[in-house]
Amino acid sequence: MPFGEQPAYLRVAGDLRQKIVDGVLPPHTRLPSQARIREEYGVSDTVALEARKVLMAEGLVEGRSGSGTYVREQPVPRRIARVGFHSVGGCTPFRQEQTDERVRGTWESSSEQETAGPVVAARLRIPHGAKVMRTRYVFRAEGEPSMLSTSWEPLEVTGRTPVMLPEEGPLAGRGVVERMAAIDVVVDNVVEEVGARPSLAEEAMTLGGVPGHAVLVVSRTYFAGGRPVETADVVTLADRYRVAYHLPVK
Repeated sequence: MPFGEQPAYLRVAGDLRQKIVDGVLPPHTRLPSQARIREEYGVSDTVALEARKVLMAEGLVEGRSGSGTYVREQPVPRRIARVGFHSVGGCTPFRQEQTDERVRGTWESSSEQETAGPVVAARLRIPHGAKVMRTRYVFRAEGEPSMLSTSWEPLEVTGRTPVMLPEEGPLAGRGVVERMAAIDVVVDNVVEEVGARPSLAEEAMTLGGVPGHAVLVVSRTYFAGGRPVETADVVTLADRYRVAYHLPVK
């Protein structure tokens, strides 16, 4: 194949993709059958099948059992605002992250103690096997799952204190900064790293996506005097959300 020339299945997929983007094949329209693609583009069954697989992997089409393959309706991405800590009338961090105040945010959570694996131990700078409190969250916007989060806090910091369980006690549902301040731990820095990876099957099922499609992962760690006191991974579907940072200039 000459340098720069695309394989036939990518050329076919590219043309069909453009038709979807341009609205020639609007949402909920049935994608041309394998036989139709073969005839229209003058390619083999194998090429036609691979082209359809590309569009499915990109999340542009979806298969419906016993019916065929249809163009998916593409969501309009919403913004997750990252603006640092601020306390406004007792708002939870999740509430602060909703840029549209008309959107009602709720969540459910569960906490349990576990021993830190090598990755969590490294992020919290504690020994491998040390005790941590792991809390899992499902965040919802207007009733629909929007984000997943798993956080870990070292029990050598929070153990046997009123804030050991993030969602129970006098400061239930408050942010990490306020909870830590209640036990005289002053959070003075937050580090976030944003990355992407294929979704796990369980994540896609909970968030209403397709297994294997990309998710955004915000890995966040709170520090107090250089010591990590909480670390978390926030996961959301990459085609539905954009992470927006508002960084003050000093």
